[in-house]
Amino acid sequence: MKRIKIRQIVGILLLGFLISLGFIKPIQDYLSVPTDITVFQGESLTIDQNHSNATVQTSDKNESILSLGSVENNPHSFSIEANEDGDAEVTMQVSNIPVKKVNVRVLPEFKIIPGGQNIGVRLNTVGVLVVGHHLIDTSNGDVSPGEKAGIQVGDMITAINGKSIQKLSDVGPFVKRSGESGQSLDLTIKRNEETLHKKLTPVKDASDASYRIGLYIRDSAAGVGTMTFYHPDSGKYGALGHVISDMDTKKPIVVNDGQIIESTVTSIEKGKNGRPGEKLARFNNGEKILGSIYKNTQYGIFGKLKNPIRNGIMDKAMPIKLSHEVKEGHAEILTVVKGEEVKKYEVEIVSSVPQKFPATKGLVVKITDPELLNATGGIVQGMSGSPIIQDGKIIGAVTHVFVNDPTSGYGVHIEWMLQEAGINIYQENRNGDKVAS
Repeated sequence: MKRIKIRQIVGILLLGFLISLGFIKPIQDYLSVPTDITVFQGESLTIDQNHSNATVQTSDKNESILSLGSVENNPHSFSIEANEDGDAEVTMQVSNIPVKKVNVRVLPEFKIIPGGQNIGVRLNTVGVLVVGHHLIDTSNGDVSPGEKAGIQVGDMITAINGKSIQKLSDVGPFVKRSGESGQSLDLTIKRNEETLHKKLTPVKDASDASYRIGLYIRDSAAGVGTMTFYHPDSGKYGALGHVISDMDTKKPIVVNDGQIIESTVTSIEKGKNGRPGEKLARFNNGEKILGSIYKNTQYGIFGKLKNPIRNGIMDKAMPIKLSHEVKEGHAEILTVVKGEEVKKYEVEIVSSVPQKFPATKGLVVKITDPELLNATGGIVQGMSGSPIIQDGKIIGAVTHVFVNDPTSGYGVHIEWMLQEAGINIYQENRNGDKVAS
């Protein structure tokens, strides 16, 4: 018992001694700093914001980290060691005692042009998508050959009798020949990640003597959204910030190809608690195609633009923030509420998750701009993809609205949209320098 009391007393005295020397607070500050940090060339990175505000200053050239900032009367110190790749290892110290090491990775300067434009989206599927079954009135009663063959809603018919199917019009001739000959069709089905083969025999509709398969099928989808960014070096773009799913099956559309088209916002259905609002828009006369679509993923749609496009208010390329750099507080979004005019609106970053690996919903965003709240009630469908700007840098895109609070919703970090677009900010060029492509 006495030994325990003695240890407690010694511990209390030691703790008091450390506090008097100023150890505890800086140690707590240092331990809260991530062990791995990424920063772009030419930027200042605050390593220990809460305690000493010391910063690492990187070069705006392809060189190593230059220097470590200092603070007057700071009893605590840092040491820095740069390697030949331009990265560095920062050691945090308290009274010359090492407390923590932080690896700082320096990336080349990287810039993209923010979007905000309203766009029309047209997707063509890989094969034809099964969106429902229907019964056919035959001399032997009502029947659905497709359902009887085990074909499910959400299945993608990619081939018939070994021949590729690209669009709805490709299916009719096979059905007609099969019905007249009495031979079954061999359907190649894509179901999630599995490829299946199904035998299906068309039946004659008593009402018009046509042969039918008892399936509702679709080969395209259309909608509206918002452009997020354009990468001038590669011509690649990203938009929407979330996947496009079929309205009936609720499954992601597997894209064969597609286009983004000029679009004009005609009106707004304001969001209310329990019911999301919506941008109502039309494709412009002549349907001017802005670019191609080659990818539809949980992070948005991606492709290449035919020509650079401008939003009229922020047309210069600007840097990005990686997920760990985003902070809570003031930010802005670019979006269209009426016609084709892109405007800037105030928002607040409620929370941001410093993600090390790709993931959606890394941001929570709240609309605070009175003008936007009056026009839309908050985040509405069609606003998805609106770029989020903080401190003159692109940090992500608006993606989803909270059903019970239309003023708020989720956003995705720009880092993951760039990765999905095939723009790799971590690649190395032939000189060994890391560059974007």
